Amino acid sequence: MTSRGRQPQCWPDMWVCSALSRALTPARLRRGLLSASDCHRAAASPYAASAEPSRVRALVYGSHGDPAKVVELKNVELAAMGGSDVRVRMLAAPINPSDINMIQGNYGLLPRLPAVGGNEGVGQVVAVGSNVTALKPGDWVIPAGAGLGDSVIQNASNSGVGQAVIQIAAALGLRTINVVRDRPDLPKLTDRLKDLGAEHVITEEDLRKPEMRHFFKDMPQPRLALNCVGGKSSTELLRHLAPGGTMVTYGGMAKQPVIASVSLLIFKDLKLRGFWLSQWKKDHSPAQFKELILTLCDLVHRGQLRAPACTEVPLQDYQRALEASTKPFVSTKQILTM
Repeated sequence: MTSRGRQPQCWPDMWVCSALSRALTPARLRRGLLSASDCHRAAASPYAASAEPSRVRALVYGSHGDPAKVVELKNVELAAMGGSDVRVRMLAAPINPSDINMIQGNYGLLPRLPAVGGNEGVGQVVAVGSNVTALKPGDWVIPAGAGLGDSVIQNASNSGVGQAVIQIAAALGLRTINVVRDRPDLPKLTDRLKDLGAEHVITEEDLRKPEMRHFFKDMPQPRLALNCVGGKSSTELLRHLAPGGTMVTYGGMAKQPVIASVSLLIFKDLKLRGFWLSQWKKDHSPAQFKELILTLCDLVHRGQLRAPACTEVPLQDYQRALEASTKPFVSTKQILTM
């Protein structure tokens, strides 16, 4: 990986002399970078952030074909370090059959071109951002997972739950596909959700288009769908799930049933589940619920989870708050103050 932006957190590009990844939390460390210190105690690193070059060598291919012909050794520009970034100098990376297939264009999941080849390897941390505490220069690391990373798809992504899902997924290194209804201020909403960590924001109408099949050439099909709408929206979520995936329904704002085709259930082995927090609390001990709350509080303290936009309304004006809560395209949570 040679740039920041909306890149996956699992190092899809290994054939590069230096890579930029993110490691905001131990949870993200486990998903994105695994410390190799248990098997190798590295000496103090001779590298420092100030000594890092602005350009590095990488094996890049701009088109699919014979690897020996389309792959080129190039000098590429390194992105500037951010406070939550980790810069890694790759030490060694294998060439696997799957890497060859990706370059040939014969793999089930293909990165956007131009791309840096490779999926596995071992590297050494040469610089860390000011917010990173789980890694230090000199540590040896390996990718926790190869490929383009896991993804989650959800509808009603601008809801309070949807915004929380975006942020929690980002903290875990998961990519999100966030479905919303079309609206006049869609660009503004898109920017706001991406600011929270959303990778993709698409409309219900876009999700139904045949062109969506090209969308998943650049990222993996999601294995988890979160549905709180029902009706056609939930059917579309199911249609885009990876084989063996699961859709969890926790609401039904459209007041329409969830409809799943027989072929999806049989041939893709998709699973449907429901979630009700009240039942979850009955099935789990108070200690487990406390642990859940403390986990969320930890994300809040780390700046990785923040509440949705709120409007404080005096209790006596409750009718105004209720009316605002039922209006379409409103993402603001109404808070009654006593």
